[in-house]
Amino acid sequence: MKGLKTLWHAAFLHILLCQQLPAQEVKDTVPDGTQGEILTKKNTTDFGKTDKPWNQINFGFTTFRFGVGALFEYAAFGMDKTANEQSDSIGYDPETGYKLRDFRVLLSGQVKSKRFITWKVGLMYDGPTHSWFLRESGVMVGVPELWGHIFVGRTKEGFSLNKVMNGYAGWTMERQMAIDVIPILADGIKWMGYLPKKKFLWNLGIFTDWLSKGQSFSTYDWQTAARLAWLPINDESGKRVLHIGTSLRYGKTLDGKIRLRSRPEAFPAPYIIDTQTFESDHSTHIGGEVYYTKGPLMLGSELYAHKFHAPKSGDPVFQGGDIVASYIITGQSRPYTTVSGIYSFVPVPNSILKGGIGTIEVLLRYSQLDLTDGTITGGKFWRLTPAVNWYLTPSLRLGFAYGYGKLDRVNMKGVHQFAQARLQFVIL
Repeated sequence: MKGLKTLWHAAFLHILLCQQLPAQEVKDTVPDGTQGEILTKKNTTDFGKTDKPWNQINFGFTTFRFGVGALFEYAAFGMDKTANEQSDSIGYDPETGYKLRDFRVLLSGQVKSKRFITWKVGLMYDGPTHSWFLRESGVMVGVPELWGHIFVGRTKEGFSLNKVMNGYAGWTMERQMAIDVIPILADGIKWMGYLPKKKFLWNLGIFTDWLSKGQSFSTYDWQTAARLAWLPINDESGKRVLHIGTSLRYGKTLDGKIRLRSRPEAFPAPYIIDTQTFESDHSTHIGGEVYYTKGPLMLGSELYAHKFHAPKSGDPVFQGGDIVASYIITGQSRPYTTVSGIYSFVPVPNSILKGGIGTIEVLLRYSQLDLTDGTITGGKFWRLTPAVNWYLTPSLRLGFAYGYGKLDRVNMKGVHQFAQARLQFVIL
């Protein structure tokens, strides 16, 4: 964590010397859920009269939009002698090959009303478990009286910018390990707000497992999460954003027990660090995030600490984080939305279907997670990942990544290497 903090401090000093510009609002769209997707704004007077996408139908009382998404992944693995010895001890046996990550069906629309109301249903087929389950689904209501929007249903808690983002819009194939501790979904209510003059945004949610109990992501009986961010720079026309935020969370664990684990940022791989199940009745989490965008350049970092009330295990605190640098060499800039305080999908103005070369992004990320503290010896892993993303069209993306990492577990430190590729198809 010391190395990450040093890099983060240096990034802060560089970024804060930049000229600060006033915030601006996006006025021609309305959010379609909390993960960065949008719909063209309609009023009761122009409902159904504006141009609409080919996959959208107007039923009068609501629009109806159909979308799909699919992820196919390949991974090859290499380990040194020590890593091979570790794998025998912890049962880590990765297999090189292709795998269907998931397939999603997305339904959404905007209700005809004076108040902006959108609805959304997401269904996902999970490749490894060969089963379907409900992704983000619910109703988003515009509440200008509360300076924002309220979402009711199944969604992301709101902890971490990168966690909230749509997984299809992320810059790397996998989110950093330190936020694997936080469940991917939750059922409840979330309030998202933005004050452009104050350059301040937030989300606040409370969630329970009364609908999701028994599903793999439901590890808490109930939880509450808040995220606050300041935007000293939000210049849409100049494509410059400086986002500084923090996340806070408290959760009551399910049945007084918890198990934390993470893959090495390669979905086809088994879990490489694992606390096993231990007794803990609640946990508290805190994190910080900073992102800076200037045209095609994006710099970012997130750091997190997860504390579990577990007297028998020494009340462990698990820490981790990442730092990333991304550059879109074809000149595009990653869009930012103030509704959820996140980045959205990379634009592809020069699709290969129109004779262009698409959008090409190169990036480098360092990440780590330490699941060893108190009497818990889940292991520590860090990874360095250079990667390339080629967005051939707005719907089709190829990703290539190499990973070099070191696992500290069972009194051994082994080197692990990864070669990864992803084919992504999505229509929103």
